[in-house]
Amino acid sequence: MRVAIIGGGIGGMTTALLLSKRGVDVTIFEKEDHLGGRLSFVEEDGFRVDKGPTIVLLPEMIKEILSEAGVDSSSYELIKCDPLYRIHYPNGTDYIKYADPKQQIKEIQEKFPRDVDGFIQFMKDMDVRFKLGKKKILEKSFIRQSDFWNKETIQTLVKLKAYKNVFKQLSQYFNDERLMISYALQTLYIGGNPLSTPAIYSLVSYSEHEHGIYYIKGGYASIVQVLEKELRKRNVTIRLNSRVENIETRGFKAEHINVDGKKESFDQFVLNGDFPIAEKQLLQREQNYTPSSGCLLLYFGLDKIYEDQLPHQFFIGENFVDSMKDIFERKQIPTHPSYYTFNPTVIDTTLAPSNQSVLYVLVPVPSGSHINWSVQGRLLAERVINHMEENGFKQIRKHIKWQKIRTPGDAIYEGLFSGGSFGIAPTLFQSGVFRPQLKPFKEDNIFAVGASVHPGGGVPIVMQGAKLLADYLLREDIHNTEREEVSYVGSNSKGI
Repeated sequence: MRVAIIGGGIGGMTTALLLSKRGVDVTIFEKEDHLGGRLSFVEEDGFRVDKGPTIVLLPEMIKEILSEAGVDSSSYELIKCDPLYRIHYPNGTDYIKYADPKQQIKEIQEKFPRDVDGFIQFMKDMDVRFKLGKKKILEKSFIRQSDFWNKETIQTLVKLKAYKNVFKQLSQYFNDERLMISYALQTLYIGGNPLSTPAIYSLVSYSEHEHGIYYIKGGYASIVQVLEKELRKRNVTIRLNSRVENIETRGFKAEHINVDGKKESFDQFVLNGDFPIAEKQLLQREQNYTPSSGCLLLYFGLDKIYEDQLPHQFFIGENFVDSMKDIFERKQIPTHPSYYTFNPTVIDTTLAPSNQSVLYVLVPVPSGSHINWSVQGRLLAERVINHMEENGFKQIRKHIKWQKIRTPGDAIYEGLFSGGSFGIAPTLFQSGVFRPQLKPFKEDNIFAVGASVHPGGGVPIVMQGAKLLADYLLREDIHNTEREEVSYVGSNSKGI
């Protein structure tokens, strides 16, 4: 079996590792001059900061998949964050999330005494639902409609309260809106609206407590170098600066791809670009999808280290609910934006020169090209920096050595659907069976993996999608081999 993987993001790389470990001939085609996709660095004058994902969730899932793919755990280092992060509310109060449940309950007793019992019940309920959802949703693909529309799966969805949204579900556990916000904002990790995203995604905030939040030494994107080294060690073909122009098909089969004007044939083809963009560019097909939210991203190199600030922090703007409506319904920049800061130098001094630091800021904003990002992006950045100076990052302007801004406009240019940072949105009708599956088309040999493909976005979940795909391809290869052997024996028998 010869497999072409179009796109060298984390989904494509993980698929290649899992397949190559079983002896499959894999070629990765990547249009950029490096692998990694959303996992990459912004680098300047000896400073290095993650460009995309920063929070490492579900560490055991990551380690298990990498181990299965043949990647030694000694080749990367996971650092546990505890406290997990601090959330700042607009009225000047705050809330710290901890990995230790006893410490978390103490924090809630001090700041939200009416909600202690609700938190304990939330964790109990989510523990049951996480185990159920992992087995019935995350670890299954829904290639056939019957894989989803059956009594067992429907009962699972009812138990997971998928018919409710995250915010409504949390109101059953918490009285204080600040705590509701604190356990709903995690849907923004995958570009979802806390006010409408299905309640199944409440499992993200539960998982932070249960499984922890980690940091990969050297930055999240440093895992790309580890995976690439292993791929090259196995002589997996990696073709950088190679843009696949299209896939030519006939009937129920893809025949070859056109790369830089040349036709190349393979047995199986895997799309690892952002799915809505990939299917349009490579197959000239188009469907209606709702994009995830976008991000205004700020990257800084500073001549000081803010040692009193945690690696991860969230700053909630006034009227959080209304600002979510701005982003997801009105498609406009919020009047009072919320934002997230990543201050990794306090736990990893390898990212910047001595006594200096890097800082990353993410502001949730609408996706799309209808906003003049070259102007509005800079105005919003100034507002956020002003707020940071008043809330923990004192005199930050004075310490900026360099600064870079990335907007949804840049994301569109880089090939992300509608400038959304997380693939298609995790709405009810873009989840489970309604999301593009690992075998999304009529062609029997075209497959897909990535943030817009089931089971969804976020690095560990995309890696789980890669595992589902690799397992499927390997099973199909075995079945095809067995059929060929039977056919061969049968043809010989007739001649005897």
